[in-house]
Amino acid sequence: MKELFLIIGGVYGTLAVIFGAFGAHALKKKLSEDQQKSFETGVRYQMYHALILIISAIAFPFREVSQQLTAWCFVIGVLLFSFSIYGLILSDAAGKKLRFLGPVTPLGGLILIIGWILFTINIAEIANYLNPAQ
Repeated sequence: MKELFLIIGGVYGTLAVIFGAFGAHALKKKLSEDQQKSFETGVRYQMYHALILIISAIAFPFREVSQQLTAWCFVIGVLLFSFSIYGLILSDAAGKKLRFLGPVTPLGGLILIIGWILFTINIAEIANYLNPAQ
């Protein structure tokens, strides 16, 4: 399980760099300023969550369901949040906005929030286990 989340985190991080460069260079003349900002938001959140996914894979033994759920929230949340933003922006720039993706973005954001809450609970439990109160 650890290896899977490390690999997904690495892939998400790599893609964030690629998408960031693509957005800054190849799409610069094709996107409005607002579209560019939205695209950058998708890239930024993808990178943040690539990093927290890697941190989770290092910190958690994944023996608890809540630890597995934390990582899956980050994986699924990025797919729904960042990739729906990419789809919305690119389809809008092509003149065929995929409006059905609109509600997907906040759903992805909600799943990311749940992931952060679970991460906080799980990391606090690990910290308490490693450093019990004297």
